Amino acid sequence: MAKTPTDKPKIATRLVSAGRRPEWTGSVVNPPVWRASTHLYADMAALKDGPKRNEDGRFFYGRRGAPTQWALAEALTEIEPGAAGTILYPSGVAALAGALMAVLKAGDVLLITDNAYDPTRAMGIGLLTDFGVETRFFDPLDPASLEAGICERSRAVLLEAPGSLTMEVQDVPALAAIARRHGLVSVFDNTWASPLGFPALERGIDITVMSLSKHVGGHSDLMMGAASAGEKFYAVLRKRAQQLGQVVSPDDAALALRGLRTLGIRLRQETSSALEIAEWLRSRPEVAHVLCPMLPGAPGHEVWARDFTGGCGLFSFVFKGGDAASRARFVDALSLFGIGYSWGGFESLVVPVDPAPIRAVTPWPPAGWNPTDRFGLRLAIGLEDPTDLIADLERGFAAL
Repeated sequence: MAKTPTDKPKIATRLVSAGRRPEWTGSVVNPPVWRASTHLYADMAALKDGPKRNEDGRFFYGRRGAPTQWALAEALTEIEPGAAGTILYPSGVAALAGALMAVLKAGDVLLITDNAYDPTRAMGIGLLTDFGVETRFFDPLDPASLEAGICERSRAVLLEAPGSLTMEVQDVPALAAIARRHGLVSVFDNTWASPLGFPALERGIDITVMSLSKHVGGHSDLMMGAASAGEKFYAVLRKRAQQLGQVVSPDDAALALRGLRTLGIRLRQETSSALEIAEWLRSRPEVAHVLCPMLPGAPGHEVWARDFTGGCGLFSFVFKGGDAASRARFVDALSLFGIGYSWGGFESLVVPVDPAPIRAVTPWPPAGWNPTDRFGLRLAIGLEDPTDLIADLERGFAAL
């Protein structure tokens, strides 16, 4: 069937073209870096009219951005099905805080998945507690656990799939439906898959958050976050972000736009390499569990295959027995894997997985595992050749 000019371009095309309005780019390919705190008005009538129109594309003051930031926000909105707009924040954690503070008030209850990113947990039991919000944790793999935690004061639920250390894949559509049935706002950390691999708003989520420091930036040289939503919650996000004075640097916005253009091909390469390495790790006698939901037969694969259309290079594995000292020898023997937090850049990274002290309702190791199989590592696979990365991991195993 012939396509009509009104058909929406495919995602690869949108990644290239999104946000590149002629009025923002002029005669060059990329929007220039507009560094500006002050926007000048032509006359008093224009000054008076300025506050009446609060939207991207209209100059007001530097906190509301300029073409570089507007182009990035628009591009992110264009790749997020169902989004009416996107708000930019100076980090991924700031985006999560901004989203939660937009929908919560003193006396409310927030429910957080028990496998959430550690700074997210810290926000729930620290910052939000200071503002009078109660946080409760629930088992990400048991919808009844979420139901049980909901009360008349519950206002929002924060989901993350897969879990950033242990890679459990929640049934996000089911959990989002429970939240909606009880009148809760669902906030989802979609940094792992991005909208290319998981269209969160289409799956029933109200507000979807990404750390742009990861895949979108792609080069480990910027800090930024974003939250996207439909009309109702986009307006709420925008109001709160402006009240909090949230703004991102135009220089960083330009870097994020640059990274966005190659997001699709980088994710495909990282995913391909990660699957090759995960399959190899599964064959190693020193490995008890490979926690990579993209891998057939791995925990969570069936739910991942049903709900996700893509993944990334981030996964974990658990040693068969051993201790912290042997794990440290493994890591110290690596030369291609850097030891560092974050992920989604062009380089491969490794960090230890030790979730036991922070879990509230789900044990580590999980039920059914050998209790001695608890020392894990999280690998962030970059753009190196997977054969070289496997050889590097071989050196780690030799050091055990």
